Formats: sequence, structure tokens, C-alpha cells
Amino acid sequence: MNDRATDIVVAGHICLDIIPGLPSHPEGLSQLLAPGKLVEIGPASLSTGGAVANTGLALRRLGFGARLMGKIGDDAFGRSIKECLDAYGEGASGGMIVSAGESSSYTIVISPPGIDRIFLHATGTNDTFAASDVDSEALAGIRLFHFGYPPLMRGMYERGGEELALLLARAKAAGATVSLDMARPDPASDAGRADWRAILARALPEVDVFLPSLEEILFMLRPDTYRELSARSGGEELLGLADGPLLSSLADELLGMGVAVAGIKLGEHGLYVRTTADAARLRTMGACAPSDAELPSWLGRELLAPCFVVDVEGTTGAGDCTIAGLLGGLASGQSLERSLLSAVGAGACNVERADAVSGIPDWDSLQRRIEDGWQQRTPVLALPGWVRLDPSGLWGPSR
Repeated sequence: MNDRATDIVVAGHICLDIIPGLPSHPEGLSQLLAPGKLVEIGPASLSTGGAVANTGLALRRLGFGARLMGKIGDDAFGRSIKECLDAYGEGASGGMIVSAGESSSYTIVISPPGIDRIFLHATGTNDTFAASDVDSEALAGIRLFHFGYPPLMRGMYERGGEELALLLARAKAAGATVSLDMARPDPASDAGRADWRAILARALPEVDVFLPSLEEILFMLRPDTYRELSARSGGEELLGLADGPLLSSLADELLGMGVAVAGIKLGEHGLYVRTTADAARLRTMGACAPSDAELPSWLGRELLAPCFVVDVEGTTGAGDCTIAGLLGGLASGQSLERSLLSAVGAGACNVERADAVSGIPDWDSLQRRIEDGWQQRTPVLALPGWVRLDPSGLWGPSR
């Protein structure tokens, strides 16, 4: 790496996850939580959730100097969020924005053994996060600005995404490379009914690296396709229905909206990336733009990085940690190919543990594991005309 003190800001959504220890019940959740019934449960575990905690802490565990900027209240949940963050290193909570009199965001995770989880989520202070919460001093001299989960932050999607675009533009004007991650909102919520095509059209010209999941970007840009694939999947994940033409057309649209690097997270199928063929646009990516020597490896590329083979213990935060690996590659001047391997490598380390970030190693250990012949999965998606690219192990269209 060039600089272990790389100045990165990770801002956006953060919450406290409250996970009560629930017993199994042979008759299912309806009987376990029947009205008027006293249910004896075990201790509750507390952890942080959201893009700020997951991506930010993963970057810190990798060894990068990431500052975490989420908005919390001056309440007991806010204090718990700060304690959880500081458990990963002294000062980790130092960038939290504390709003007097507001309630911190929290999620109650109802997860009895053998039953699908239910999330009871209160957005809290995330809804009042505004561009003015990140002042010019916080942006001074930073090299990379990552923002996560605006669909779960009312102030970021109301008024056509005005606050989101303003915040990203300010980070861009400060000279930072700007990265954006999304979340899929409840379709019946205000966020689900927002005009996401218009919001993205307004925000993406300020974004260098855009990293939604397949489900998120289909929901926002192609709702008819989203509904069609949802019906075909029978309620299961849509990821296995992705194919090369669909990914390529989505990426084309995103590049046309102004981003330099369009990534689409595919869960167990890996990470797809398409980059602009405009060298001038790559050079305007801010402080973490590819060097002149690395520029050819980033120019006009289309690649799929399959996941590494691991024993999966849990998938919480896997996408966020994948993003952390990619941002680490950008910040340390890696080629596009190596940045993608760093991304799926960090995601693979994440799923080896049940929680969001404890499986993430330091950067040098991650790079050694990749170099030591870590086996990758063979893609099972329909990718007509794609081939494995030696020696990287990535896949791309044959030329």
C-alpha cells in the first residue's frame, strides 16, 4: 500500500441492531409470539448495522484510516452505537454526528432458529441527515468519500434527491473520489414510491464509483423487469436470473448517467464491473483516480470477479465488506483486476464469520491469501461469449 493513513470518509446510514435470543418453536413464529403470551428468551446481543458501520469498520480492520460519519441521537441507543464502534478501535465513533433530542435508529431482529428473520426498523436520525451535517472541515483533504443507503434516509431522497446531490457535489468539489452504495426500500414505503430514476439522474454525475446490488438497481431503473424476474424467481433471490446482456445494458445506462465505474453486486455470484471508455472521465475521478500507469487497466473494461471458495457462516454485511475491499484497492493504487480480487476477497472473509466485520483481516494478509492460489468459484450465470481471463481468474467478454 502507498499510505496506511489514507484519509477516507464513510458516511450515511447507521443503526443499532438488537437481537434477542429466541427459542425455537415447533408451531412457528405465530405461536411463539402469540398475543398475551409470556415468552422466556435469552440474552440480547447488540451490534451496529448499516453502511457506515459495515463498510467503515471493514476499512479500518483492513488498515485504512477511515472516519465514520453517521447521525445518532443523544439517547441510550446512540451511546450504545458509539460503544459498539469503539470496541473496534479507540476513536472509531469520533466522527458520529450527535443530534440533541432526536432518537437513534435501531432494528429489532426477530430471528428464531429455523425461521426467516423479521426486521422491525426505526429510521430515527437517519431521516434528518442533511448535506449540512458534513461540513467543509470534515471534507478538507480527504481522498475518498463513500456514502451508503440513501433510500433509508428520508432527507436524502425527498425533493428529488436534492440533499444527496448537494452532499456528493461538495465531496467531489473537495477533490475526493466519490463512491455511492444503495439499499432496496420497502416498495410500499415513501422511499419505495420515490422517483429513483430522477434521483439517480441528479446524483450520479457527482459519483465516480456506483455500487448497487442487482435487485436495487432493477427496482430503481427497471421496475417492470424487477417484477418479472421476481415472479420468475418465486420469491427467491433474483441473482441467479442475471445474465451478461442484462448486466451490460444496466451498466451502459449507469455510465450514461455519469459514473466512471459501474459495479453491480451479485451476492454469491460475485461482483460485476463496467468502466467508462472515456479516459478524461477516469482522470476526473478525484484523489484516488487511476495513475497514468494503471489507467489502461481501468479503461473501457467489463469484468466479473467470482467469489472465492470459503465455508459460509453468515452473510451479514457481505456486500458492504466487498465494497470496502474495492475502495481499499482504489485507495492503494491497485489495477482494476487486483481491486476486484481485493473486493471479493474481503467479501469472502466476511462470510467466514456470522457477524458483519470480525472476519476481515489486515490488508497485507488479504493480499497474501489472494496470491497464495485461493480458489474461485466458476460462474453459473449465463454469460454468452465470456471467458476466464488468465492469470487474474476474472471473467470477461472474449475479444
